[in-house]
Amino acid sequence: MRNAERVTFGGSGLDRAAHRRGDADALLREPGARMLPMWRGKPGLVARDGGHALGLVETDRLTGSGLTIFLGMDDDGPLFGRDLSDWAPHEMPETLNAFSDPSVQRHPDLPDEHGFHELRSVMTGLDPRAAELAATTRGLLEWHRTHPFCARCGERSVPACAGWQRDCPACGAHHFPRTDPVAIMLVTHGNDLLLGRSPGWPDRMYSLLAGFVEPGETLEAAVRREVFEEARVRVGHVDYLASQPWPFPASLMLGCHGHATSREITVDENEIESARWVPREEVARAFAGDHPEIAAARPGAIAHFLIRNWLADTLD
Repeated sequence: MRNAERVTFGGSGLDRAAHRRGDADALLREPGARMLPMWRGKPGLVARDGGHALGLVETDRLTGSGLTIFLGMDDDGPLFGRDLSDWAPHEMPETLNAFSDPSVQRHPDLPDEHGFHELRSVMTGLDPRAAELAATTRGLLEWHRTHPFCARCGERSVPACAGWQRDCPACGAHHFPRTDPVAIMLVTHGNDLLLGRSPGWPDRMYSLLAGFVEPGETLEAAVRREVFEEARVRVGHVDYLASQPWPFPASLMLGCHGHATSREITVDENEIESARWVPREEVARAFAGDHPEIAAARPGAIAHFLIRNWLADTLD
């Protein structure tokens, strides 16, 4: 797929400078070093031109003991992410970690115009470099938060390699950030697209079927298995289309085009709430916002990206 990396969180050409990760302390003191603060998965942003930009600050601006990770280099110098999750605002939002969190928090060490925003609500307004930095910071910090102990011996491990590793002081094991492969399927039969919805989604929202790739399984086999498990639809030929890092919390979405060989749907209600074949013309209405029963997948998600390209006949 020629425009694959135009997906949200797609590659921006960031120089991750892995060979410099052992020099993080020195890099923090370099001229031009900047830091992206993050609070409980929400990046620090500033409003700009109707959208948002990263709220990068000087590396000595923030105090406290939050984990600092080295993200890479740009033309102005080193880039870091900093975890401020230990800070407690005066009011804790009830919407934190919900499907949609409109709340904004402002840290006393940051300029007044800086605020912590839920990444999913602003991701489509970020430029590719900002989106990649925010996704990388969120993904790494979430991994450290959920994997504090050694998987080999159970002792507490410690961050290493500028945040890209955890080492166990007891048994010497090295642990690396986890990414879970997920197959997400644009399944078509002639002019129709297979869409489904999960419980808890916003009203009328339908999206593509998806599921984790299992050990010992090819991507193509995962596509066929997941579609059959969720909807009892058989899939034949499978084409790979595009991928998207999805840091909610730690997935790599692998977009595929599956060609259905059957049409009858039987929904597994343990997996999804409903599924249906939708003609191209009705999908276009949903994306235009005037379908009475179907709302489009969330903008910024690879499902939205793949369906929009299918509508435009630009999957090649």
